Amino acid sequence: MSRLLVEAGEALYGPRWQTDLANDLGVSDRTVRRWAAGTQDVPQGAYTDLLRLTQERAGLLDSLAGRLREVG
Repeated sequence: MSRLLVEAGEALYGPRWQTDLANDLGVSDRTVRRWAAGTQDVPQGAYTDLLRLTQERAGLLDSLAGRLREVG
């Protein structure tokens, strides 16, 4: 199992992360499930895309946190 894939998927999308991640990566949810189970290797490009997705989410959350500080 690719622990890093699972951790990133859960952090980005919550406990039902496979389908949402598959949609964002443009692959089938079965492919993501194979990656997570370790029956198929995760391609390097998927990790690159995961990095981009986590950075985008981090930027969005940082922005939202700043706005919340302003009103709090």
